[in-house]
Amino acid sequence: MQPQLLAVGELAAGQTLTVPVYRFIGSDPAAPSVYIQANVHGAEVQGNAVILQLLRYLRQYPPKGNVTLVPLANPLGINQKSGEFTLGRFDPITGENWNRQYLDNQLSLSHWLSQHQGYSDCELVAAYRQALIANLQTRLQSPWGVTTGQRLAYTLQLLATEADIVLDLHTGPKSCRHLYCPEYQRHAAMQFSIPFTLFIPNLFGGAMDEAIFCPWWRLSDYLASCGRQFEIPVVAFTLELGEQELIDMAQAQQDAQGILAFLSVRGVIAEPMLPLEMPRYGTHLKNYRKFHAPQAGLVQYLVAPGSLVKQGDPLVRLLRLDLPESEQEQLLTAPEAGAAILHFASAAVQQGTELYKIMTQLTEIS
Repeated sequence: MQPQLLAVGELAAGQTLTVPVYRFIGSDPAAPSVYIQANVHGAEVQGNAVILQLLRYLRQYPPKGNVTLVPLANPLGINQKSGEFTLGRFDPITGENWNRQYLDNQLSLSHWLSQHQGYSDCELVAAYRQALIANLQTRLQSPWGVTTGQRLAYTLQLLATEADIVLDLHTGPKSCRHLYCPEYQRHAAMQFSIPFTLFIPNLFGGAMDEAIFCPWWRLSDYLASCGRQFEIPVVAFTLELGEQELIDMAQAQQDAQGILAFLSVRGVIAEPMLPLEMPRYGTHLKNYRKFHAPQAGLVQYLVAPGSLVKQGDPLVRLLRLDLPESEQEQLLTAPEAGAAILHFASAAVQQGTELYKIMTQLTEIS
């Protein structure tokens, strides 16, 4: 199968920037459609290996629902190199995070619904989706233009808006696997083979998952305020699949199996699959805390990502060789119990550097 090449921008010398797009047409028009992308941040390459595994599976077992796969989703970010490191987290022109430039696709719901009175839920879904797509197309064609990052983001968002299920594959610096899940889909945390879940509210922060589910969540809430129950028909998740600057094919196969288990539960593929058995923990996004370096120095990270910590447990050994002998080494401890999800990659840190992200107020998901 040859990918379609989707144009997402142009370089200063005129070369077109493209991303590969693989499409599988499902056998059942009633089955959910799926969009999966990877590598919006340049160093976060593991999702491409996962998409390769999904490609191999879907070639052998055609899906019931339409599936669109987009690896290498940010050719600019992937090629932002400094020596041996990939720097592609931020747009070098504006400094903005590549994953914070999607459109907050808002419509005037009172006006829009007044034009669609009497529509069934099915008709409403189709019309609303087309309105969201038209709004994105209008923004892309603005006579004022859009930024480089917005052109990339809006073009990807157009593809994702066509789907019922959207998965955005990312990684952290030094990280364990964890899931960003909208609160209205809490039960989905059991359908992935991922041990830690952050439940996120109906607030737009610029990321792909929020860009997809927030418009539908707002529509559902607005209709509820009018006395009409409307089940949110679209779901979107961010999957954090380990460490950046790393390809692990064995782990990619396991990650792909976890995604396929979710797609099996949702009726996208015909083959029955189950997620792995494992302890699962979750918390609300507001309880995801950042632990910052109280002073500069050289650090040893003492807690591996994915480990549970108690309040007072040592997190970091900090070295300061410019200070008197009695102050050259100290332990920094966890201010609160939780799970260490990721830590900074470098051992040389400035005062205020984010050393760890910790999920606090954990509850076991069952």
